[in-house]
Amino acid sequence: MAAKTILSLGFLSLAAAQAVVYGQCGGIGWTGPTTCASGSSCVKSNDYYSQCLPGSGGATTTTTKTTTKATTTTAAAAATGWEEVIGEGSFSSFSSFWNYLYPWGSDHNGSARMKQDKVSVSGGVLTLKADRLSTQDGYSTANPKPAIWYWSGAVHAKQTVVINDQFPNWEIRGEFKAPTAKGTWPAFWLTGTQSWPPEIDILEFKGTTNNWFNTFRSSSDVSTTQVTVSNAATTFHQYRIWATKANANDVTVHFYVDGDWKGQHNAAGFVNKPMWIIINLQMEGSSGSPGPSGTTTYQAQKVYVGRTRAY
Repeated sequence: MAAKTILSLGFLSLAAAQAVVYGQCGGIGWTGPTTCASGSSCVKSNDYYSQCLPGSGGATTTTTKTTTKATTTTAAAAATGWEEVIGEGSFSSFSSFWNYLYPWGSDHNGSARMKQDKVSVSGGVLTLKADRLSTQDGYSTANPKPAIWYWSGAVHAKQTVVINDQFPNWEIRGEFKAPTAKGTWPAFWLTGTQSWPPEIDILEFKGTTNNWFNTFRSSSDVSTTQVTVSNAATTFHQYRIWATKANANDVTVHFYVDGDWKGQHNAAGFVNKPMWIIINLQMEGSSGSPGPSGTTTYQAQKVYVGRTRAY
């Protein structure tokens, strides 16, 4: 399993003589190039992954607070093996891996209320469906308490993510068809089980074709990388993070779309903070209004979660 997993991390041609900047250049099971293009050098993140750094990623990254210093990714501990936590076929065994709704219930920060019957699985594909209501269903119980005009779907994994000395490295990915029309707000994200933050957004579209990779260290200390994704609503694209323990307190998160590196954030203070994995189709809110008048769908497949175990 380790070799198969590591091969999936590569996003450059194995025939290349040198790895491109931000390409993989080493790790257990890696059979591709081990030298880097001019201007970059091979840096070990952990036993399973080394990457050519530094360079630019071709995406727009902003940080709303500049006092957080960048942290160099280093191995937290010598990993003893790779573990698959959630396999790509988990939706076909839904009750073993997933729960309905948000971990805290049916409401969040948009105009959709989550309902179990808006979630379906067929052929290993999860479908969340948001339907516009003819009459308002009260108000959300979550701030800013908007009016509820949709019933929609959300699921969260039974397994939580905690990055620490025992589990220093995590891969989380999935393939999604995400709606991009005004008023649609699909997401695939991690959020703290005991407090907020932490939050890491792997997929978040807010009424446009731009995916927002976000790392919230607080409400005013946020790193964001925006990436335009063509045909996001009609074609399955893979959205992925590689998160690794950088030091006693901080986590380094790498973001990818379809295997291409798009950015890196410093998740300061995220070590030892457990996080839920959530897939949801929220509506309006930050994605604008009015939203669609009919039905909106959001699909996911091949969601995968794996980690290294140091002891």
